[in-house]
Amino acid sequence: MEALRAYRESALTGDNPVRLVILLYDQLLRDFQRAIDALEKEDVETRCINLDHALVVLAQLQGTLDLGRGGEVASNLDRFYDLVRGHIVRASMDGSAELLKQQWSQILNVREAWLQVEQETLSQPPATPSMAADVMSESDTQRSSQWKA
Repeated sequence: MEALRAYRESALTGDNPVRLVILLYDQLLRDFQRAIDALEKEDVETRCINLDHALVVLAQLQGTLDLGRGGEVASNLDRFYDLVRGHIVRASMDGSAELLKQQWSQILNVREAWLQVEQETLSQPPATPSMAADVMSESDTQRSSQWKA
């Protein structure tokens, strides 16, 4: 649960939202690996605990999608999460370590894509006051000038 703790701490300190997503993927991968290990050892209780937790993490990832503003990427991730959820349930019912390993691999690929997004985000220069002014609308400027502490 180290990734979950790091996620919560990062959320409280206002860390990069992409980093928070990566931490959730890390936790999801750990849950899958523990479930695979438990399945191979025929430890039903541990398998169920970890797959249940994986479903919770998956729901968190899916729940943070902004389908209205996220466009095709958000829609694709939404479908991906639905597929993974279905495969988790199927693997649990069938006792299929192979299906879980396939999902682990897919999740790892998406995590790698998020790492690339994070690198691109970090390599961009921070917004300067002049850039921020270009982005602000006239009504934003009026509201800002009327605000008093």
